[in-house]
Amino acid sequence: MNPLIAAHPDLDRVFAVLNGEGEEVRIVGGAVRDVLLGLGTRFDIDLATTALPQEVVRRGEAAGLKVVPTGIEHGTVTLVSGGIPYEVTTLREDVETDGRHARVVFGRDWSQDAARRDFTMNALYMDRDGAVLDLFGGEADARAGRVRFIGDPLARIREDYLRILRLFRFHASYGRGPIDAAALAASIEGHDGLAQLSRERVRAELMKLLVAPRGAETLAEMERAGLLLPVLGSAAGMPDVAAVERLAAIERHLRLDADSVRRLGALLASAPEDVERLREGLRLSNAEAKRLEAIADPRLALDPSTTDLERCAALYHMGAEPYRDRVLVDFARSGAASDDIDWNDLARLPELWTAPKFPLNGGAFLARGIPPGPEVGVTLRRAEALWIERGFPEDPLALVSITRDAMGKG
Repeated sequence: MNPLIAAHPDLDRVFAVLNGEGEEVRIVGGAVRDVLLGLGTRFDIDLATTALPQEVVRRGEAAGLKVVPTGIEHGTVTLVSGGIPYEVTTLREDVETDGRHARVVFGRDWSQDAARRDFTMNALYMDRDGAVLDLFGGEADARAGRVRFIGDPLARIREDYLRILRLFRFHASYGRGPIDAAALAASIEGHDGLAQLSRERVRAELMKLLVAPRGAETLAEMERAGLLLPVLGSAAGMPDVAAVERLAAIERHLRLDADSVRRLGALLASAPEDVERLREGLRLSNAEAKRLEAIADPRLALDPSTTDLERCAALYHMGAEPYRDRVLVDFARSGAASDDIDWNDLARLPELWTAPKFPLNGGAFLARGIPPGPEVGVTLRRAEALWIERGFPEDPLALVSITRDAMGKG
C-alpha cells in the first residue's frame, strides 16, 4: 500500500477523483523522496497529473472537493480533501527559459515532466499502490546522499540560476560526502547569473539552507568555492562562517532547534549597519530585523564575566528570545568549546529564571503626592532601575523603600 495514503487517508479520495477515464495522477517530488529515505510522511504532498487544469477543476468540483485555482495558468490547482490542501500540477515541458522563468506547455509524457525537474532525487513519482516511477536514478542518488542534476548541470543552471543555491541547500539537507563535482563546477561557471535573481527567492533558499542538517559545513563549501558572496549579493558583508559552525555545535550541545535568523546573525550581523544591509538585501521582516538588531547591538554584549544580577537585568530588558540569540551568537564568536561550563550557564538562564513583572505603577506615586504628568513616568523609571539594582525584590517593605528612594525621600 502507498505509505503516504496510509498516513493521509483523505489523499486516496484525490486519487479516486483524478484517476481513470484516460487520466492518471501520481505523488511527485519531496514527499516521495522523504518517505523512501524513512524521513516521515509530510503534509505538503504535491501531485502530478496527465489531466489538464480545467479537467482537474471539473472533477474536483463534481466530487465536492474544495477547488482553489492556485496557479492555473501554470497548470497548478489545489484540491482540499479532509482539510488538507494538495497541489495538483499538469505534466509540463519547458519550451523556453531565461535564467529566472520558464515558458511551459502541458503534456502527457512522464519522462518529459521528469526531465524538466532539477535533481534526480526530486524526479520521483509514486502511484496509488505505492509503486515508484524513477526515470533518472533518483532513488539510488537519494539513498547515497548524491545531489545530482538531471542532464547537463550548466544547462540546467542556465534555465534557472536559483538552482545554484538549491544545489547547496539540498546538499546541506540530504547530501553525504563532498558535493557533486560536475554540479559544483557548473555552479562556479554560471555564478554571474545569480545577480539577476530576486532577493525574495534567494532569501527563501538561504534561510532553509542555514538550518539544514549540514547547513554550517555547506556554507564553508560555498565560501571555498567563491560562491557565498555572489549568493548573498547586496546582503553580503564579511561572512563569519566559522561562527555559524560553532553555533551549530552549541545548539546541538544545548539541544536547541536550529534557528535561521540566529544563524544569519552569526554569519553576517556583527554591527548595526550590517542589519540594515540584511534587511534590504534579503527583504527581512520587521520581526527578523529586530532580532538581528539585538544580536548586533554593541551595548548588549554578554559573556561569562557578567554578574548574576547583570545577566538577570539583561534577560529582563531583552526578553527570553533576544537574550538567547545574543548569548548564543556571542558564545559562538568567542571560540569557546560548546561544552564550556560558564558559557552554558549563561545560555541556560532563561530556562532557570523567569523575569518577574515590575510590581509598581504610576498609582503608587500619585498616591504619594506626585502630580499627574511627565514626572510620574520619570519617577517610575527611576524606581524600576532601583528595583533591578536591588535584585528584583517582591517584599512589600523593600518596595516601599524603593518608592521613597525614587521620589528622593529615602
